[in-house]
Amino acid sequence: MDRPRLKDVAERAGVSLKTASNVVNDFPHVSDATRQRVQEAIDALGYRPNVSARNLARGRTGIIALAVPRLDMPYVAEMARYVIEAADAHSWIVLVEQTAGRPEWQNGAVLDDLFRRIDGLIYSPGLAGESSLEQVAADTPIVLLGENLYDERFDHVSIDNVAAARTATEHLVAVGKRRIAAVGVRRERQSGTTRERLTGYRQALRAAGLPVEPKLVRPAGSFRGEEGERAAEALLRLPKPPDGIFCFTDWVALGVLRALHNHGVRVPEDIAVVGFDDIPYGRVATPSITTIAPDKREIARIAVDLLAQRLSARGRPSPRSTLVDFDLVVRESTSGRTVDPGGTARRPRH
Repeated sequence: MDRPRLKDVAERAGVSLKTASNVVNDFPHVSDATRQRVQEAIDALGYRPNVSARNLARGRTGIIALAVPRLDMPYVAEMARYVIEAADAHSWIVLVEQTAGRPEWQNGAVLDDLFRRIDGLIYSPGLAGESSLEQVAADTPIVLLGENLYDERFDHVSIDNVAAARTATEHLVAVGKRRIAAVGVRRERQSGTTRERLTGYRQALRAAGLPVEPKLVRPAGSFRGEEGERAAEALLRLPKPPDGIFCFTDWVALGVLRALHNHGVRVPEDIAVVGFDDIPYGRVATPSITTIAPDKREIARIAVDLLAQRLSARGRPSPRSTLVDFDLVVRESTSGRTVDPGGTARRPRH
Protein backbone atom coordinates (compact mmCIF):
# COMPACT_ATOMS: atom_id res chain seq x y z
CA MET A 1 0.00 0.00 0.00
CA ASP A 2 1.30 3.46 -0.89
CA ARG A 3 2.27 5.74 1.94
CA PRO A 4 -0.67 8.03 2.81
CA ARG A 5 -0.30 11.61 1.68
CA LEU A 6 -1.54 14.83 3.21
CA LYS A 7 -4.04 15.00 0.35
CA ASP A 8 -5.53 11.70 1.56
CA VAL A 9 -5.86 13.11 5.06
CA ALA A 10 -7.64 16.21 3.75
CA GLU A 11 -10.09 14.13 1.69
CA ARG A 12 -10.90 11.79 4.57
CA ALA A 13 -11.44 14.72 6.99
CA GLY A 14 -13.48 16.69 4.42
CA VAL A 15 -11.26 19.76 4.59
CA SER A 16 -9.00 21.62 2.18
CA LEU A 17 -5.38 20.64 1.74
CA LYS A 18 -4.35 23.97 3.32
CA THR A 19 -6.47 23.31 6.41
CA ALA A 20 -4.97 19.85 6.79
CA SER A 21 -1.51 21.38 6.47
CA ASN A 22 -2.34 24.00 9.11
CA VAL A 23 -3.32 21.26 11.55
CA VAL A 24 -0.23 19.15 10.86
CA ASN A 25 2.01 22.20 11.36
CA ASP A 26 0.07 23.22 14.49
CA PHE A 27 -0.84 26.62 13.10
CA PRO A 28 -3.50 28.67 14.94
CA HIS A 29 -6.88 29.78 13.61
CA VAL A 30 -8.19 26.22 13.18
CA SER A 31 -11.33 25.32 15.13
CA ASP A 32 -11.13 22.53 17.70
CA ALA A 33 -13.74 20.51 15.82
CA THR A 34 -11.80 20.74 12.53
CA ARG A 35 -8.51 19.97 14.26
CA GLN A 36 -10.02 16.87 15.85
CA ARG A 37 -11.46 15.70 12.53
CA VAL A 38 -8.08 16.04 10.82
CA GLN A 39 -6.32 14.29 13.68
CA GLU A 40 -8.75 11.38 13.48
CA ALA A 41 -8.00 11.09 9.75
CA ILE A 42 -4.27 11.14 10.47
CA ASP A 43 -4.65 8.35 13.03
CA ALA A 44 -6.90 6.27 10.79
CA LEU A 45 -4.59 6.49 7.77
CA GLY A 46 -1.34 6.24 9.73
CA TYR A 47 -0.12 9.43 8.11
CA ARG A 48 3.39 10.59 9.09
CA PRO A 49 4.35 14.17 8.20
CA ASN A 50 7.39 14.78 6.06
CA VAL A 51 9.53 16.48 8.68
CA SER A 52 12.07 17.76 6.16
CA ALA A 53 9.38 19.40 4.09
CA ARG A 54 7.77 20.91 7.16
CA ASN A 55 11.07 22.36 8.37
CA LEU A 56 11.80 23.73 4.89
CA ALA A 57 8.43 25.48 4.89
CA ARG A 58 9.30 27.10 8.21
CA GLY A 59 12.79 28.09 7.09
CA ARG A 60 14.43 25.62 9.47
CA THR A 61 16.72 22.63 9.19
CA GLY A 62 15.29 20.43 11.96
CA ILE A 63 18.83 20.11 13.35
CA ILE A 64 20.27 21.51 16.58
CA ALA A 65 23.88 21.22 17.75
CA LEU A 66 25.29 20.20 21.10
CA ALA A 67 28.85 21.49 21.58
CA VAL A 68 30.79 19.91 24.46
CA PRO A 69 34.44 19.99 25.60
CA ARG A 70 35.20 16.24 25.37
CA LEU A 71 33.01 13.28 24.55
CA ASP A 72 35.16 10.90 26.63
CA MET A 73 34.08 12.66 29.84
CA PRO A 74 31.40 10.41 31.43
CA TYR A 75 29.27 13.34 32.60
CA VAL A 76 29.32 14.88 29.12
CA ALA A 77 28.40 11.57 27.48
CA GLU A 78 25.39 11.21 29.79
CA MET A 79 24.33 14.79 29.11
CA ALA A 80 24.51 14.18 25.35
CA ARG A 81 22.22 11.19 25.77
CA TYR A 82 19.62 13.24 27.63
CA VAL A 83 19.79 16.14 25.16
CA ILE A 84 19.18 13.71 22.28
CA GLU A 85 16.21 12.22 24.13
CA ALA A 86 14.72 15.65 24.84
CA ALA A 87 15.29 16.82 21.25
CA ASP A 88 13.48 13.77 19.93
CA ALA A 89 10.25 15.11 21.45
CA HIS A 90 10.60 18.06 19.04
CA SER A 91 11.54 15.81 16.09
CA TRP A 92 14.99 17.39 16.08
CA ILE A 93 18.24 15.74 15.02
CA VAL A 94 21.21 16.55 17.28
CA LEU A 95 24.61 17.29 15.75
CA VAL A 96 27.26 16.70 18.44
CA GLU A 97 30.42 18.83 18.21
CA GLN A 98 33.56 18.32 20.34
CA THR A 99 35.33 21.62 21.02
CA ALA A 100 38.31 21.07 23.36
CA GLY A 101 41.73 21.49 21.88
CA ARG A 102 40.35 22.79 18.59
CA PRO A 103 41.57 26.32 17.89
CA GLU A 104 39.03 26.69 15.11
CA TRP A 105 36.32 26.99 17.77
CA GLN A 106 37.71 30.46 18.41
CA ASN A 107 37.28 31.23 14.73
CA GLY A 108 34.09 33.13 13.98
CA ALA A 109 34.02 31.89 10.39
CA VAL A 110 33.85 28.25 11.53
CA LEU A 111 31.00 28.98 13.92
CA ASP A 112 29.22 31.00 11.28
CA ASP A 113 29.34 27.99 8.95
CA LEU A 114 27.93 25.75 11.70
CA PHE A 115 25.11 28.18 12.43
CA ARG A 116 24.02 28.11 8.79
CA ARG A 117 23.31 24.37 9.19
CA ILE A 118 21.43 24.36 12.52
CA ASP A 119 18.38 25.90 14.16
CA GLY A 120 19.95 26.32 17.60
CA LEU A 121 22.96 25.50 19.76
CA ILE A 122 23.32 24.01 23.25
CA TYR A 123 26.84 24.86 24.35
CA SER A 124 28.82 23.46 27.29
CA PRO A 125 32.02 25.54 27.60
CA GLY A 126 35.22 23.81 28.60
CA LEU A 127 37.64 26.70 29.15
CA ALA A 128 37.05 30.38 29.72
CA GLY A 129 37.42 32.31 26.51
CA GLU A 130 37.07 29.16 24.41
CA SER A 131 35.05 30.88 21.74
CA SER A 132 33.35 34.13 20.81
CA LEU A 133 29.75 33.11 20.33
CA GLU A 134 28.39 36.61 20.69
CA GLN A 135 30.13 37.63 17.45
CA VAL A 136 28.29 35.12 15.29
CA ALA A 137 25.11 34.29 17.17
CA ALA A 138 22.86 37.14 16.11
CA ASP A 139 20.26 34.91 14.48
CA THR A 140 20.79 31.54 16.18
CA PRO A 141 19.30 30.70 19.60
CA ILE A 142 21.94 29.53 22.08
CA VAL A 143 21.59 27.90 25.50
CA LEU A 144 24.62 27.55 27.76
CA LEU A 145 25.11 24.54 30.06
CA GLY A 146 27.27 24.73 33.17
CA GLU A 147 29.36 27.83 33.62
CA ASN A 148 28.18 31.06 32.04
CA LEU A 149 31.04 32.77 30.23
CA TYR A 150 28.83 35.42 28.67
CA ASP A 151 27.10 37.10 31.63
CA GLU A 152 23.41 37.41 30.72
CA ARG A 153 23.67 37.39 26.93
CA PHE A 154 22.32 33.85 26.44
CA ASP A 155 19.89 31.50 28.14
CA HIS A 156 21.71 29.45 30.75
CA VAL A 157 20.99 26.20 32.64
CA SER A 158 23.09 24.96 35.53
CA ILE A 159 23.12 23.90 39.17
CA ASP A 160 24.28 26.04 42.07
CA ASN A 161 27.90 24.87 42.13
CA VAL A 162 28.72 26.86 45.27
CA ALA A 163 25.85 25.28 47.22
CA ALA A 164 26.65 21.81 45.83
CA ALA A 165 30.32 21.99 46.84
CA ARG A 166 29.36 23.37 50.23
CA THR A 167 26.95 20.43 50.70
CA ALA A 168 29.66 17.91 49.76
CA THR A 169 32.17 19.42 52.19
CA GLU A 170 29.59 19.74 54.98
CA HIS A 171 28.92 16.02 54.61
CA LEU A 172 32.61 15.25 55.19
CA VAL A 173 32.51 17.44 58.30
CA ALA A 174 29.34 15.68 59.47
CA VAL A 175 31.02 12.25 59.31
CA GLY A 176 33.82 13.50 61.55
CA LYS A 177 36.51 14.64 59.12
CA ARG A 178 38.58 17.68 60.05
CA ARG A 179 41.46 17.91 57.53
CA ILE A 180 39.56 18.06 54.28
CA ALA A 181 41.34 18.42 50.94
CA ALA A 182 39.94 19.66 47.62
CA VAL A 183 41.12 18.02 44.39
CA GLY A 184 40.33 19.38 40.94
CA VAL A 185 41.39 23.02 41.00
CA ARG A 186 42.63 24.00 37.53
CA ARG A 187 46.31 24.83 37.22
CA GLU A 188 45.58 27.51 34.67
CA ARG A 189 43.18 30.41 35.03
CA GLN A 190 40.17 29.28 37.00
CA SER A 191 36.99 28.53 35.07
CA GLY A 192 33.65 29.51 36.55
CA THR A 193 32.77 25.96 37.60
CA THR A 194 36.00 25.22 39.47
CA ARG A 195 36.02 28.65 41.07
CA GLU A 196 32.48 28.16 42.35
CA ARG A 197 33.20 24.68 43.72
CA LEU A 198 36.31 25.95 45.47
CA THR A 199 34.21 28.77 46.98
CA GLY A 200 31.64 26.31 48.33
CA TYR A 201 34.40 24.13 49.81
CA ARG A 202 35.95 27.10 51.61
CA GLN A 203 32.58 28.33 52.87
CA ALA A 204 31.83 24.96 54.49
CA LEU A 205 35.23 24.79 56.21
CA ARG A 206 34.95 28.30 57.58
CA ALA A 207 31.39 27.70 58.79
CA ALA A 208 32.66 24.63 60.67
CA GLY A 209 35.53 26.58 62.21
CA LEU A 210 38.14 24.63 60.24
CA PRO A 211 41.19 26.20 58.58
CA VAL A 212 41.51 26.44 54.82
CA GLU A 213 45.00 25.02 54.27
CA PRO A 214 46.58 25.83 50.88
CA LYS A 215 48.53 22.55 50.91
CA LEU A 216 45.22 20.64 50.95
CA VAL A 217 43.94 22.36 47.79
CA ARG A 218 45.43 20.29 44.98
CA PRO A 219 45.54 21.36 41.31
CA ALA A 220 44.55 19.20 38.35
CA GLY A 221 45.28 19.72 34.69
CA SER A 222 41.93 18.14 33.80
CA PHE A 223 38.98 16.40 35.40
CA ARG A 224 40.43 12.95 34.63
CA GLY A 225 41.23 10.01 36.89
CA GLU A 226 44.97 10.22 36.33
CA GLU A 227 44.96 13.75 37.75
CA GLY A 228 43.08 12.54 40.81
CA GLU A 229 45.62 9.77 41.39
CA ARG A 230 48.55 12.20 41.14
CA ALA A 231 46.87 14.65 43.51
CA ALA A 232 46.15 11.94 46.08
CA GLU A 233 49.75 10.74 45.91
CA ALA A 234 50.90 14.29 46.73
CA LEU A 235 48.44 14.55 49.62
CA LEU A 236 49.65 11.27 51.11
CA ARG A 237 53.22 12.60 51.11
CA LEU A 238 52.30 15.48 53.41
CA PRO A 239 53.54 15.24 57.01
CA LYS A 240 49.90 15.21 58.05
CA PRO A 241 47.65 13.84 55.27
CA PRO A 242 43.95 14.72 55.04
CA ASP A 243 41.18 12.60 56.51
CA GLY A 244 38.65 13.69 53.89
CA ILE A 245 38.86 14.59 50.18
CA PHE A 246 36.31 16.51 48.11
CA CYS A 247 36.84 15.77 44.40
CA PHE A 248 35.51 18.17 41.76
CA THR A 249 34.36 15.22 39.57
CA ASP A 250 33.68 11.52 40.10
CA TRP A 251 36.32 10.71 37.48
CA VAL A 252 38.90 12.49 39.65
CA ALA A 253 37.51 10.62 42.67
CA LEU A 254 38.10 7.28 40.93
CA GLY A 255 41.77 8.19 40.55
CA VAL A 256 41.93 9.25 44.20
CA LEU A 257 40.48 5.89 45.25
CA ARG A 258 43.11 4.06 43.21
CA ALA A 259 45.95 5.90 44.94
CA LEU A 260 44.45 5.31 48.38
CA HIS A 261 44.01 1.60 47.63
CA ASN A 262 47.60 1.28 46.41
CA HIS A 263 48.85 2.74 49.70
CA GLY A 264 46.64 0.59 51.89
CA VAL A 265 44.54 3.54 53.05
CA ARG A 266 41.09 2.52 54.28
CA VAL A 267 38.11 4.37 52.81
CA PRO A 268 36.24 5.88 54.59
CA GLU A 269 37.83 4.96 57.95
CA ASP A 270 41.17 6.69 57.28
CA ILE A 271 40.14 9.03 54.47
CA ALA A 272 36.57 9.65 53.28
CA VAL A 273 35.96 10.69 49.66
CA VAL A 274 33.16 12.68 48.00
CA GLY A 275 32.86 13.16 44.23
CA PHE A 276 30.73 15.24 41.89
CA ASP A 277 28.50 14.34 38.89
CA ASP A 278 27.10 10.88 39.84
CA ILE A 279 28.56 9.05 36.84
CA PRO A 280 27.63 5.35 36.46
CA TYR A 281 31.18 4.13 37.15
CA GLY A 282 31.16 5.73 40.60
CA ARG A 283 28.10 3.73 41.59
CA VAL A 284 29.88 0.40 41.11
CA ALA A 285 33.40 1.35 42.23
CA THR A 286 34.90 -0.27 45.33
CA PRO A 287 33.97 1.50 47.48
CA SER A 288 31.06 3.16 45.72
CA ILE A 289 31.43 6.94 45.62
CA THR A 290 29.38 9.41 47.62
CA THR A 291 28.66 12.19 45.16
CA ILE A 292 26.76 15.32 44.17
CA ALA A 293 24.14 14.25 41.64
CA PRO A 294 22.86 17.02 39.33
CA ASP A 295 19.50 16.30 37.72
CA LYS A 296 21.06 15.80 34.27
CA ARG A 297 17.82 14.76 32.58
CA GLU A 298 16.10 17.94 33.78
CA ILE A 299 19.04 20.12 32.71
CA ALA A 300 18.81 18.67 29.20
CA ARG A 301 15.02 19.00 29.05
CA ILE A 302 15.07 22.65 30.10
CA ALA A 303 17.89 23.48 27.66
CA VAL A 304 16.00 21.96 24.73
CA ASP A 305 12.73 23.62 25.79
CA LEU A 306 14.48 26.99 25.97
CA LEU A 307 15.68 26.54 22.39
CA ALA A 308 12.17 25.63 21.29
CA GLN A 309 10.75 28.73 23.00
CA ARG A 310 13.37 30.93 21.34
CA LEU A 311 12.54 29.51 17.92
CA SER A 312 8.82 30.14 18.33
CA ALA A 313 9.08 33.53 20.07
CA ARG A 314 8.53 36.84 18.35
CA GLY A 315 11.22 39.41 18.92
CA ARG A 316 14.09 38.72 21.28
CA PRO A 317 12.99 37.84 24.83
CA SER A 318 15.43 38.60 27.63
CA PRO A 319 17.86 35.73 28.38
CA ARG A 320 16.88 33.46 31.26
CA SER A 321 19.09 31.70 33.80
CA THR A 322 17.72 28.51 35.38
CA LEU A 323 19.11 26.59 38.36
CA VAL A 324 18.28 22.88 38.52
CA ASP A 325 18.21 20.80 41.71
CA PHE A 326 20.91 18.41 42.86
CA ASP A 327 21.16 15.64 45.47
CA LEU A 328 23.89 14.46 47.79
CA VAL A 329 23.95 10.70 47.23
CA VAL A 330 25.61 8.94 50.18
CA ARG A 331 27.49 5.72 49.40
CA GLU A 332 30.32 3.64 50.79
CA SER A 333 33.18 6.12 50.37
CA THR A 334 31.86 8.15 53.32
CA SER A 335 29.34 5.90 55.06
CA GLY A 336 31.43 2.77 55.58
CA ARG A 337 28.41 0.61 54.85
CA THR A 338 26.95 -1.09 51.81
CA VAL A 339 24.61 1.17 49.91
CA ASP A 340 22.44 0.24 46.95
CA PRO A 341 24.41 1.06 43.74
CA GLY A 342 21.59 3.34 42.61
CA GLY A 343 22.11 5.51 45.68
CA THR A 344 19.16 5.02 48.00
CA ALA A 345 20.56 7.24 50.74
CA ARG A 346 19.83 10.80 49.63
CA ARG A 347 19.82 14.22 51.15
CA PRO A 348 18.03 16.84 49.07
CA ARG A 349 19.40 20.18 48.07
CA HIS A 350 19.46 22.94 50.70
